Amino acid sequence: MKKILFIFILFIGFLGYSQNAKLFDAANTAYNDGKYEVAEKTYLKIVDNGEASSELYFNLGNVYYKENKIAPSIYYYEKALLLKPNDSDIKNNLAYAQNMTLDAITTAPETGFAKLYKNTTSFFSFEQWAYSSVILMFLFVLAYLLYYFLANATLKRISFISSLVFLVIALASIALAYLKYGEFKDDQPAIVFEKESSIQAEPNGRSTETFKLHEGTKVMVLETLNDWSKIKIPDGKTGWIPTSEIKMLKDI
Repeated sequence: MKKILFIFILFIGFLGYSQNAKLFDAANTAYNDGKYEVAEKTYLKIVDNGEASSELYFNLGNVYYKENKIAPSIYYYEKALLLKPNDSDIKNNLAYAQNMTLDAITTAPETGFAKLYKNTTSFFSFEQWAYSSVILMFLFVLAYLLYYFLANATLKRISFISSLVFLVIALASIALAYLKYGEFKDDQPAIVFEKESSIQAEPNGRSTETFKLHEGTKVMVLETLNDWSKIKIPDGKTGWIPTSEIKMLKDI
């Protein structure tokens, strides 16, 4: 009975993958033919089917960019970047989309150490750092076995030094994976979807307006209270925005 159930689940999964692949090809064809509305609806069907991939999100970002829909374009480019943080095509297209936004926010300056730390940890996602550590640990074991079994003194020395290097880098990768995961879990980025949002000093519409934001601007959600979210923008300013006016990026 368990074997039959497993085969059935596998069959359903294969059908789902096959259907999504056909939809993806159809959406790509529609996009190439300039039928952007058709492509948009078809890509969104794949999203509704539970598919999550950088390619899918990147293509959706391209569709919305062609349709001059700023917020959803940036939203899907940012989602694609979460899955592939070093993809140059995603970064370039995201930059083009961000040029269409109205808010020119100056990023708060970083210290040299903070900038180095950010550049280092952002080189991979936490999953990629974890995979790298596994590969490096495997290389460490392999190099150590070579050291143990080789008879040649020079080769033994090279194997021993190599094993130490792999071990040190593997441990560093584990540490970076842990730090990156902590950042990923704590950071709650979102995109403003409202044409113009009034950012309040307190979580209610009667409080003082501190500043305005427009569609496509990326914010960091610090906390939520009822129907309001406290946000922070790159220059350090904070305030409250109706939760309905933003869309969280980490709903993958």
